[in-house]
Amino acid sequence: MPDIAKRFPQNPLLAPKSLLPSGQGLQVACLLNPGVFRFDGKIWLLVRVAERPQQSEVHVSFPVLTDDGGIEIMEIELNDADLIATDARVIRYKGIDYLTTLSHLRLLCSDDGINFYEPEGYPKLFGQGYLQTFGIEDCRVSLVEGEYHLTFTAVSSNGVAVALRKTTDWKNFTSHGLILPPHNKDCAIFEEKINGKYYALHRPSSVDLGGNFIWIAESPDGIHWGNHKCILKTRAGYWDSGRVGGGAAPIKTEKGWLEIYHGATKEHRYCLGAVLLDLEDPSKVLARSEEPIMEPLEEYETSGFFGHVVFTNGHIVDGDQLTVYYGAADEFVCGAHFSISEILRSLNY
Repeated sequence: MPDIAKRFPQNPLLAPKSLLPSGQGLQVACLLNPGVFRFDGKIWLLVRVAERPQQSEVHVSFPVLTDDGGIEIMEIELNDADLIATDARVIRYKGIDYLTTLSHLRLLCSDDGINFYEPEGYPKLFGQGYLQTFGIEDCRVSLVEGEYHLTFTAVSSNGVAVALRKTTDWKNFTSHGLILPPHNKDCAIFEEKINGKYYALHRPSSVDLGGNFIWIAESPDGIHWGNHKCILKTRAGYWDSGRVGGGAAPIKTEKGWLEIYHGATKEHRYCLGAVLLDLEDPSKVLARSEEPIMEPLEEYETSGFFGHVVFTNGHIVDGDQLTVYYGAADEFVCGAHFSISEILRSLNY
């Protein structure tokens, strides 16, 4: 099955040069992985903006949030024997991992879904407190009973976890802290209760046992989660052999809940696939992609901050048309159309 994505001819829609940095001394290194939603008659992106200082030939430098919300710049000489800097995204120094960039979330909107701008009067969302000092990333936005639920990755030296904020107007937010402890990410809340319960997909990880698999959980209130079940694992020899993780909120169809997920090889090549879950019991997997529905093919997907990546956590549904906004090469924001019926036909039941 070939790649069935119909990429926007205008791609990339957004690049690091599209936005100004949030503060002095910082540069926007990457724009990526937006949460997507409709609000006030427009299409909105909640884009992850990754920033860092200007790099030099003799040292690596990166920003870290302090507990009181300030920014501290750390600087390490490249020839330091305690530095391991083989990954563009993460460095290890004296046995501790640090991110090379500090991410926050920024709101952009569009009348046509192609040309996005930063509106006045809406806040930038930054990490808060000691559990978010390495930034906040890759937000999923779910509209549940008139309230937007923002589930995002909270990163600190304590680990990678899932935090929740809620809003109705995108100007005032209620924080619910961490709802899933480390190590966890890729959390998307279903936009409809099932048999009176909230459901969410998430991705806990273990470096010793198990793997990077997709799990499902249920909740009486959307904050406290339990009855966790592993529903989708990696597959040896496939395009999703290294890790899998959920995208945005599952899409309700007549055949089941359709979830667009990312899969990667152990060589970190990221593609998109789909999985179909039972309408009444979404812990039951009905069908799954044998081949990816989208893979990194274009130059802006294969070359960038971290190449050979297509990654989504946001989409818009218009009848049979699914518009996916995705991060390309961990540097750009792009768009692509899919046919939901074509995705469903492509699945292995």
